[in-house]
Amino acid sequence: MSSEVVSTRCDAPFKEVARLLAEHRISGLPVVDDQAKVVGVISETDLLYHHVRQEPEYGHRRFHLPKLTRSARVAAVKARATTAEHLMSRPAVIASPGQYLTEAARTMEQHRVERLPVVDDEDRLVGIVTRGNLLQVFLRPDEEIHHDVIDQVSRGIDCPRYTVDVAVDNGVVTLKGHLDRRSDASFAVRIAEQVDGIVAVVDQLTYHLDDSRPPRPAVGPSSHV
Repeated sequence: MSSEVVSTRCDAPFKEVARLLAEHRISGLPVVDDQAKVVGVISETDLLYHHVRQEPEYGHRRFHLPKLTRSARVAAVKARATTAEHLMSRPAVIASPGQYLTEAARTMEQHRVERLPVVDDEDRLVGIVTRGNLLQVFLRPDEEIHHDVIDQVSRGIDCPRYTVDVAVDNGVVTLKGHLDRRSDASFAVRIAEQVDGIVAVVDQLTYHLDDSRPPRPAVGPSSHV
């Protein structure tokens, strides 16, 4: 995440928002209240609604427009907005400081946004994650990824560091080793998949006990009448 965040207030004029975007060469920014709590996000698209605004009147004749959908009503409000409060999209889609970048990427994809304000436990702005940040993480050296995978897997399944053999080649992680339970092997893979910079995880782990299957019921001695 980037800790230096360009933000604005709800009462910021339209032109002030446009100036911030142009001056800092960014495509969006969070909107905060007086306590620095995130209340919304503005993107370049929100400002561009002004360019596609259509008036319902032509000359002296007023056309009867069909009932607008919710998205159309939102667009109409943005098209006439003069302050950040009416430009912004709300509620803001946010992230927490302890969130993995892989989780942030899924959130961006799910909500179709290009940035996530990062907030603390009181919803105060502490940073921002952009698609550029997510792409940058794939430049992490294999050595760093290797160290993180070994550390997080060993702590996650509570085993010595040498139990799981980890190899990393261009961001592709291969896990080898023999574990006690299938659930441990599955958990190790999930942990590795969350490490920043991972391209893929190849699971070559084996296990002694398949604890994913319910135990067979005990068969008692037959009784005869």
